[in-house]
Amino acid sequence: RATNDAHELDWREVLVKSGRNVTPVIERKYFRSIYFREPGGVLFEIATDQPGFTVDEPADALGSSLQLPPQYEGRRENLKFNLPPIVVPTTAARGAGH
Repeated sequence: RATNDAHELDWREVLVKSGRNVTPVIERKYFRSIYFREPGGVLFEIATDQPGFTVDEPADALGSSLQLPPQYEGRRENLKFNLPPIVVPTTAARGAGH
């Protein structure tokens, strides 16, 4: 995890200097990531905290609608069709029986 872009670039530099093959910074809309593999082949990701999930909707509406990165907007209907329904319990239902 990197708190910001500079922190992520610091990590990238350390990894490159240690001989790791590290990707360039990749924009993921909600965060920016770098990827590398450890000697055993496990893929690791270091991602920034910013800009965060409130980049395209207010905090009080998070999760209330499907948000997609631009590269997936053309597939929105197909993706929505294939997603299982999510049922959020109401406050009353969560407290029932406890």
